[in-house]
Amino acid sequence: MSHSLAWMLQWPVRALILILVSRMPLGVDMISFRIALVSSLVIAFLGTLLVWPLRLLLAPLRMVTTLGGLLPVGFLFEWVISAILFAATAWLIQGFKLRYGLGSAFLGALIYSIISFIALKLLGLEVPLLAP
Repeated sequence: MSHSLAWMLQWPVRALILILVSRMPLGVDMISFRIALVSSLVIAFLGTLLVWPLRLLLAPLRMVTTLGGLLPVGFLFEWVISAILFAATAWLIQGFKLRYGLGSAFLGALIYSIISFIALKLLGLEVPLLAP
């Protein structure tokens, strides 16, 4: 399957995952599937625009707290970035609410990331970051 097709097929899958996350007691509220579709696009778009600037911004803190990469806690920074993207999307999209603020953003982003990883892997829709 081409990478472009996989990216296109990820969109409705990720929207369904957002609906699933909103049904969990995490404080993530999604009013409709249409809002979930738009929100999944916004999360992807913001991720494309902001992941590298956020990584650069957090790099000094990451280097200190992971002892230059010696401690295997770098995933925590990726989680923080995911929570920022989740919260920014909720701020931008009317109908996507985080009832408990950053707590909902952190929990929602974590569960969304885990379920997305598993679902996309099982469906064969994962696309490497640097696809040829």
